[in-house]
Amino acid sequence: MTQVTSAHGKADGSGLPQVPSIPLADDRAIAAAGEQSIGHLVKDATAHLSTLVRAEVELAKSEVTKEVKKGIKGSVFFIIALTVLLYSSFFLFFALAEMVADFGVLRSIAFGGVFVLMLLVAVLFTFLGFRKLKSLRAPERTIASVKDTAAALTHRGDQQS
Repeated sequence: MTQVTSAHGKADGSGLPQVPSIPLADDRAIAAAGEQSIGHLVKDATAHLSTLVRAEVELAKSEVTKEVKKGIKGSVFFIIALTVLLYSSFFLFFALAEMVADFGVLRSIAFGGVFVLMLLVAVLFTFLGFRKLKSLRAPERTIASVKDTAAALTHRGDQQS
C-alpha cells in the first residue's frame, strides 16, 4: 500500500501523520486480471473498502486532533484574561463597599451588604449553569446515523435475491 498525506502534511513526517490509501493502479492486478476468480475480486474489493474506511477515519482523527490543539492553545489566552479579570473584581467590590460607606452607612454594614450581593450573584449564575447542564443530551442523530451505517454494512448481502 502507498502512504499519502493530506494537503496540510508533508511526506517527510512533519505535519499530519501518513494514512494508508488504495493504489490507483496495481500492476499485479492488471497482469493477473484474466486469472482472478470472482471470490478473489470480492476479497480485493473488501480489502480496499476496509483500507478506505480506515484511511478516512484516520484523516478525520488527525484533522480533529489538530483543530482541538489549536483551540486549546487559543483558549489559554482567554483563561489568563479571565483570571486577571476575576482578581481585579476584588477591587471593584472593595470600591463599591467604600462608596456605600461614604453615604453614611457603617463600613462593616457596607462591606457585609456587598458580600451578600456577591453571594446572590454567585447563586444566580450557579442556578443558570445547572439549568443549562440539565438540557444537555446525547448526539442522537449521530448515534442513529452510525447505527444505520453499521446495519447497512452488516446486512448488505441479505438484500440480494
